[in-house]
Amino acid sequence: MSHQKIQCEVNNCTYWGQGNNCTADAIYVVSHAGDHASKSEETDCKTFKPQDL
Repeated sequence: MSHQKIQCEVNNCTYWGQGNNCTADAIYVVSHAGDHASKSEETDCKTFKPQDL
């Protein structure tokens, strides 16, 4: 089983880890443009969950 490194700079997310590493078991990304996106600005990470402060 391979391990993928997912980078994330949103340090107020529950899944944010040292070195800008995402610690979530899975990542869910959606497109604003239906099934296809032309650029990253047309997508959102639905995995984001704010940290309890």
